[in-house]
Amino acid sequence: MLFDVTKKLFARSDRVKAVDFHPTEPWLLCALYNGTVQIYNHTTGSLIKSFEVAEVPVRTAKFIARKNWFVAGSDDFQLRVFNYNTHEKVASFEAHPDYIRCLTVHPTLSIVLTGSDDMTIKAWDWEKGWKCIQVYEGHTHYIMSLQFNPKDSNTFISACLDRTIKIWSLASGSYSSTTTSPNLTLEAHDKGVNYVDLYPLSDKPYLATCGDDKTVKVYDYLSKSCVQTLEGHTNNVSFAVWLEGMPLIVSGSEDGTVKIWNANTYRIENTLNYGLERAWCVALRKGANEIAVGFDEGVVIVKLGRDEPTYSMDPSGKLVYTKNQEVVSGNLATLENVAATDGARIPLSTKDIGTTEIFPNALVHSPNGRFVTVVGDGEYIIYTALAWRNKSFGSAVSFAWAPDSSTYAVLESKVKLKLFKNFKEKTGAGGIMKGAGSWALEQVYGGPVLGARGNGFVIFWDWESGEVVRRVDVDAKNVFWSTTSTHVAICTDDSFYVLKYDRDAYTDTLESGVEVGDEGVEEAFEVVGEVGDW
Repeated sequence: MLFDVTKKLFARSDRVKAVDFHPTEPWLLCALYNGTVQIYNHTTGSLIKSFEVAEVPVRTAKFIARKNWFVAGSDDFQLRVFNYNTHEKVASFEAHPDYIRCLTVHPTLSIVLTGSDDMTIKAWDWEKGWKCIQVYEGHTHYIMSLQFNPKDSNTFISACLDRTIKIWSLASGSYSSTTTSPNLTLEAHDKGVNYVDLYPLSDKPYLATCGDDKTVKVYDYLSKSCVQTLEGHTNNVSFAVWLEGMPLIVSGSEDGTVKIWNANTYRIENTLNYGLERAWCVALRKGANEIAVGFDEGVVIVKLGRDEPTYSMDPSGKLVYTKNQEVVSGNLATLENVAATDGARIPLSTKDIGTTEIFPNALVHSPNGRFVTVVGDGEYIIYTALAWRNKSFGSAVSFAWAPDSSTYAVLESKVKLKLFKNFKEKTGAGGIMKGAGSWALEQVYGGPVLGARGNGFVIFWDWESGEVVRRVDVDAKNVFWSTTSTHVAICTDDSFYVLKYDRDAYTDTLESGVEVGDEGVEEAFEVVGEVGDW
């Protein structure tokens, strides 16, 4: 799976035991082992607030944004609440007779759950003066992790060093009572369980766990069966979480690494090591695919992939885009008479048309709009645009349509380019682009001629003959053709060039009998403009 990993924040500090993103402000909350809670602006990278919370380790902390608070639990058994705007201490009380390891905040109700080394979970209601409204007993070791169910906030899940995870229901109507009957108990690991995370989407009844046996496990909680064991860490695994926007599982360990796993194939896609010693805690920024990880020596925020959805639009305005692996369509032509300012949201009606078998890195409409190609995970699949039926498939890192919508190019590797006509591979002279195997190509582009870019160059071939039309020495990032197929924009990191394509100049050179070399025909393209610092 191809995706970028971009470091957004790197801050050294004392040991970080908990992190949390603010839902609306660009803030990251960090609870430190030295008793301090800090807030970073993750856009600027600056430390903007610091609170001396306790003289002992603060192991857990969360924002309560609707109240302008954060809540923190520490080794002096105290639960403390601060107003992060005024620095006022709103509440402080002994929540357990032992260390507080974890807490979670209900998404809508005025309830905070705490888990402790006293082997209990307690529910606190801040609207009732932080009264304890429920105690949950049943675990036989330290409570390490708590999470409300993202699909049903009346239930929550706990992970414990007794090797089990348990799913519980919030009490309704009874206060200050004790519950000893969980909805589900699952012995998840051979050693203690450090973290549990419920799969956030509705299509799978899955959860991810991790523990001191150095593994991550995926369970089906309906059948109570282990779907997969993920092995690769060399020390205790502190956390494992699902990404909502991408089919990935992210885990962090006391071995100092953060591993990114493909949630479909369960293969390791990437291993990150920032040299900050043991990884302890994680937070996900909703809607942004950003992950904060706390370590022994600081905190890091990384961004996976991009914010924009993968999309394509045909010449008539029919739009197709993906949300994870679900495919959605809409018609922008229906908005022709809608008045909208630049950047405004538009009232587009959409419908789900299917799913893709691969995670899409690119969608490519055929010029006539009849087909859509999905490219990702080193493969391509061509679907019919209306019924979303599989028409053809194969290996590819990049894909491009010819103007006739029946010819297309498939880049299988940097030195392997194939041409197809009516879904059958072209062989012989007509199926080979001149010099294609001698240049390392990164991506191909459809248009009146077949374009491709490599390190320091863009090359254009004639679709029919395979001859080089023109090679342009430029370190390009993208290529865009005008709808009239007369102009092309070659984009670099900080500028773009507009070139006029002269088909007649190219054919005239061929007909004159002049041999066309690897550089092509100079007169075929003329630079007509350059825009810098865009």
